[in-house]
Amino acid sequence: MDVNELLARFSEQQVAAFFLVLARVSPLFILAPLFSSKQVPARARGVLAVALTFGLTSVISRHAKIDLDTLPYALLILKELLVGLAFAYGLSALFAAVQAAGSLLDTLIGFSFGSLIDPVTGNQSTVISNMYALFGAAIFVAIDGDAYVIQGLARTYDAVPLDRAPAIGTLVQGAQAAFSGIFVSAFEIAAPVLVALVITDAAFGVVSRVVPQLNIFSTGFPAKMIVGLTLIGVSLPFVSGFVANSLETDVLQALQALHP
Repeated sequence: MDVNELLARFSEQQVAAFFLVLARVSPLFILAPLFSSKQVPARARGVLAVALTFGLTSVISRHAKIDLDTLPYALLILKELLVGLAFAYGLSALFAAVQAAGSLLDTLIGFSFGSLIDPVTGNQSTVISNMYALFGAAIFVAIDGDAYVIQGLARTYDAVPLDRAPAIGTLVQGAQAAFSGIFVSAFEIAAPVLVALVITDAAFGVVSRVVPQLNIFSTGFPAKMIVGLTLIGVSLPFVSGFVANSLETDVLQALQALHP
């Protein structure tokens, strides 16, 4: 079967629906955690996006009536891109919070003096931030987060069908809530280690007043490393539970933000 015979089996509505679904799926491979990982080649991400689009189109396009005129169809594509970006942005906030928590700890422990390239995002980052990012990715895979995200993407069509538009005000509120939640979640993840490091700094401040001859920098830096790394290892199991719960919450909040 050649290409022309294959295309002849699809109606205009099905082809139009395919490109609309592709417009909503594509932002998932730009912003969403794991799906947008720089470790996955761009060609592989493109193939996955097209394969996922084929699977969703066969189910979603059955009852949709799409206006095929140029201007209305272009507006529908823009709307699908906006919905996909809103959903993917809500999910990316979770990994942004995990990395922000690692950056806070890097600054307090002292690892921020050396910078590396984060293998997940490709951005310049530091040691603890990289570790938290990789740990978050491992938890994401372990809890089948990819399947949960795909299910959430399919449910966005219940909130915003192909031939309808979302409420812009609700989308803006959802984006604001996701952005502000990044810093709150980062402090929640890093709170045990942050408190311990602040107490350690206060203790060395007292020691420096009592024994001014002591070189606090040479003594305090290794001590802060030991305290910080020890508490990071103790708190990582709780971080895994936080990531699992936050993923479910973020998907639900993203779906709520799409409801008109």
